[in-house]
Amino acid sequence: MNSFAVHAGSFFDGFVPSGPVTVYVRGTRIVRVDRTGALPADGTQVIDLGPHACLIPGLIDTHVHLAFDAGPDPVTSLAATGDADLLAQMRAAALTALHAGITTIRDLGDRDYLSLTLVEEWAEHPERGPEILAAGPPLTTPRGHCHFLGGEVEDTKALRAAVRERHARGCAVIKIMASGGRMTPESVPPHASQYGLEDLRTVVDEAHRLGLPVAAHAHGIQAIRDALEAGVDSLEHVSFLTADGMNADPALMQAIVDSNTFASVMAGVEPSVPIDQARYEVIMNVYGTLQKMGAKVVIGSDAGVAPPKPHDVLPHGVVDLVRAGVAPVDALISATSLAARLCRVEGRKGRVTAGADADLLAVNGDPLKDPGALLDVLAVFRVGTRVR
Repeated sequence: MNSFAVHAGSFFDGFVPSGPVTVYVRGTRIVRVDRTGALPADGTQVIDLGPHACLIPGLIDTHVHLAFDAGPDPVTSLAATGDADLLAQMRAAALTALHAGITTIRDLGDRDYLSLTLVEEWAEHPERGPEILAAGPPLTTPRGHCHFLGGEVEDTKALRAAVRERHARGCAVIKIMASGGRMTPESVPPHASQYGLEDLRTVVDEAHRLGLPVAAHAHGIQAIRDALEAGVDSLEHVSFLTADGMNADPALMQAIVDSNTFASVMAGVEPSVPIDQARYEVIMNVYGTLQKMGAKVVIGSDAGVAPPKPHDVLPHGVVDLVRAGVAPVDALISATSLAARLCRVEGRKGRVTAGADADLLAVNGDPLKDPGALLDVLAVFRVGTRVR
């Protein structure tokens, strides 16, 4: 059984920053955290990362798509790829995320439950990839957004059956496409709803009865409003789209703040890839406002859906939230302990404390002062094994 200590010059435990730290690991778990930073005197092996290293919990990305290749046309690419090759692509995507310090991911849409295949593959060797919390094929209307993933379903009976199937297969979350999306031109536009309030309530009721959370893809104002009223656990995208553009309605934003629902915001783009910067800044400002109003904002990068969204993009999301006016500590909380609450792995993930999984990220510099330090990775530990 692995037994060692990690020493770093500064520390963020998932909630608050502090000075030097020595974290003791045995097997797959953290067994002790010495906040004085004293080195062990009993001969314990020490991995000393140096005075400029900051040790933080492994990051959690609440919205990824391992089956999408982050290319210029991921839908066509997916259709042309058989299951064996797609699984190889998904393994590589997951490893890319892990090497960036993303030790837990929520896969919110794959084909034929292939993410669950990776979960089974890594059951005996979890250090081979991040922990995957899979949704399987997302629920969508016939020819609706991402219908090509195989989750087309309508009417109350079929919706309940689809939730039960995902529960029986071992999914960790139910994903439903409350609105349309840009990747599927044949669906309704992104601002328009696919499912109404009663359908959303049906899915939430059945999922909660089985102990599963519900994530709702919701771009449009009405889709956000209905998903919120139905009691979904997370709103994905939350982009407040209308037929004419974007309208971040203050009353609806306050309703999100007052609810138990998390806002999983699509922060983070690869800086080297050209995007519509003005549009991105508008949506980032909305996300920043939501966070400052008190909403439970977490970062779901939507990794895989386009060239600006490679599978290691989440740290850029932390940087971009800070640029939108969010305090660095709150941006880090969004990608660690708060994300763990949403994903129902609180206590085991997203924090550095005795009893938690030894999922750790060490970076060169202090991300509480300069979030860009997250991009300078010194070491990544996954359940007690150093993977980078």
